[in-house]
Amino acid sequence: MSNKKHSQLHSDKLKPECDGDDDVVSVADGMAGMPVLGNSVGAGEYRDDGSNRSSSSESRRGSSPRTTEKEVEVSCHRPDLTSSLPRANRYEQQYGEKVPTMASLSGSGVVTHTAPSYEEQRASPALLSRNTGTPGGRSTRDDGYCSAGSTPRAFDHKSTKGSVVTLSCYKKEPKIQIEEEVYYSDSSKTSKTNNVLNKSESDDGRETWGTGADFLLSIIGFAVDLANVWRFPYLCYRNGGGAFLIPYTLMLVFGAVPLFYMELILGQYNRQGPITLWKICPLFKGVGFCAVMVAFYVSFYYNVIIGWAFYFLVSSARSELPWVHCDNSWNTEQCWDAARLNATNRTDIPYQGPLSHFTPASEFFHRAVLEMQHSEGLNDLGLPKWQLAVCLGVVYFTLYLSLFKGVKSSGKVVWMTATMPYVVLSILLARGLLLPGATRGIAYYLHPELTRLKDTQVWVDAAVQIFYSVGAGFGVHLSYASYNTFHNNCYRDCLVTTLVNCFTSFFSGFVIFTYLGFMSHKQGVPISSVATEGPGLVFQVYPEAVATLPGASLWAMLFFFMLIMLGLDSGMGGLECVITGLLDQARACGASRLRREHFTLAVVCLSFCVACINVTPGGIYMFHLLDTYAAGISLLCSALFEAVAVSWFYGLKRFSDDVEEMLGFRPGLYWRICWKFVSPVFIIGVVVFGLLYQQPLQYQHYTYPPWAVVLGWGLACSSILMIPIVAIYKLVTTPGTCRQRLACCISPESEHEAIRGGAPVSRFSWRHWLYV
Repeated sequence: MSNKKHSQLHSDKLKPECDGDDDVVSVADGMAGMPVLGNSVGAGEYRDDGSNRSSSSESRRGSSPRTTEKEVEVSCHRPDLTSSLPRANRYEQQYGEKVPTMASLSGSGVVTHTAPSYEEQRASPALLSRNTGTPGGRSTRDDGYCSAGSTPRAFDHKSTKGSVVTLSCYKKEPKIQIEEEVYYSDSSKTSKTNNVLNKSESDDGRETWGTGADFLLSIIGFAVDLANVWRFPYLCYRNGGGAFLIPYTLMLVFGAVPLFYMELILGQYNRQGPITLWKICPLFKGVGFCAVMVAFYVSFYYNVIIGWAFYFLVSSARSELPWVHCDNSWNTEQCWDAARLNATNRTDIPYQGPLSHFTPASEFFHRAVLEMQHSEGLNDLGLPKWQLAVCLGVVYFTLYLSLFKGVKSSGKVVWMTATMPYVVLSILLARGLLLPGATRGIAYYLHPELTRLKDTQVWVDAAVQIFYSVGAGFGVHLSYASYNTFHNNCYRDCLVTTLVNCFTSFFSGFVIFTYLGFMSHKQGVPISSVATEGPGLVFQVYPEAVATLPGASLWAMLFFFMLIMLGLDSGMGGLECVITGLLDQARACGASRLRREHFTLAVVCLSFCVACINVTPGGIYMFHLLDTYAAGISLLCSALFEAVAVSWFYGLKRFSDDVEEMLGFRPGLYWRICWKFVSPVFIIGVVVFGLLYQQPLQYQHYTYPPWAVVLGWGLACSSILMIPIVAIYKLVTTPGTCRQRLACCISPESEHEAIRGGAPVSRFSWRHWLYV
């Protein structure tokens, strides 16, 4: 707004306040000889350009600063303001603009002096003090009405380019108030003024969840997945029963939960996907690519499990389950039907329990569903089985319908996928408790063996289980949180999700072991030969257990329906991470016309094509290879470098400021210590033990060839290597001297212009690195 416009605007607002010969002086007349500073901001106009802390999320705040117009009355003892304010040659030569000046009243005249330039502030750190009154630390005369300390503080790393002087007199008593105004160059003006508005009201064009419950159910649905059903109960049984809960809880509190909370904060504050988020520290942008690649690799085999469950669901919709007896075309001569007498079986091999390769349920899974008999190994995959390909296609079609509209559509789907498993688990538990041997199974599940805590492997199992169960490092929680409103209470969401996840794991163990105890009692085998983990539990042991129940088809359908619900919301989370991460990056590179519907279709189709490899006769070998290497060490590395980048390079102080800006409180000492020290050490320990205790890669009696192991490590390294590759690329392509390149790569992009202008780099100081 020009000075002329302001003069017209305020001409009718100026009224006299003194009697007698005191004249009323208008703003235009009173400022007549004083040069207009900055961008032609006249007297009486005050512009709020926001706080001095540069934001790392410019993209979510896009608005111009608000202008507040005030009435200015100048009366009684009008000073002589006809002299021009001095200028500073150095500032004008460098920026071609007028130097910031300040004025104070002294008797009947105006005393003017020059605000310190950026070079002067840098040469004398005392001038950067935030509480020394006027900009640059130079005080004005305090006449008793307002103190110099009331003047807004100077801004760090930026020199002021203008000051607005507002003069007013009340009953012949002079009073001066200097309102500081800061201007920046065009390239940095937006990043500094964006903090002015309330973040919750800013409109950056990014969609948000329909309700907070949609987001909460989505992260719960991703955290609570198939591993809660088929892995935790077995680990609890194998590692000391109830005693296993001690290392599990410790690893949860000091390892996984802080990283989970960190991801929610990063996504919600910056409102960016897992790749574009790293404008806060460009050196670690490869961490985002690593997380997206891991999530994409996992979709190649995780969705296949949902396809298997769908096939079992359809197969259960008949009066007699197909895995009850050995009279089917796929059964072998060695098939053992435990329900028959020994004389009626076609083999002399004694019954070895449900994990035997000769039970009806095992032969149905391996020979009827997977058709492994038609493959000799990984080098003989064969063609996809069309029935499984159709089931897999239905799964991916469901995922597309849930994702193509973004969180508006997926947020509604999770209301069923995240809540239905608890209903089914409750029904299955109520039925299982009525079976003979159920209490025996629960006793095996919970029987504490405190002596097992001396075993290092117990602690490693607890760490691995809780880490993968919470899901930190995938970038999924970060992607989901990026669609939150700015002031959403993600701290509460973190605690609720963690408690629900742990409860689900523990609760599902009761359900599984009631049926395992029933099977052990009915078939006369020890429970150690019944309990197992992974696909063997849900596709061999449990189907055989429910096959002996009255109304077996109903219970089987309920169980596999629960598996589908557990898998779908986790599958949605993985693909959402890929879509959000790549789509945000593509739009940041200029592809603004790229529609989410089309991009989602491309990602889903590509994932489906690769996943079809796992529904071939030899697909189970590829499935096991992907399950071992796709999200193992690479996922841990993603989480490790994420924690290091945020807590060390971005800085705990800056990160704590972000939390306070969003939630209204700063994170406590527990969170800060875990982020900076405990969680990274926790991950490093898991990685080291995982590398030291490498097991030979095999599936049942099939041992993988050496080239398959190389292929698996190549798959894992393909995502890990993105971290150093992108870091080197950033260091090479960033303009400036070597020192400026390093400074820009470890500092938020909003600070790069100031760094290139010679501003001091906070990350080159001990104070930044030692803050806790």
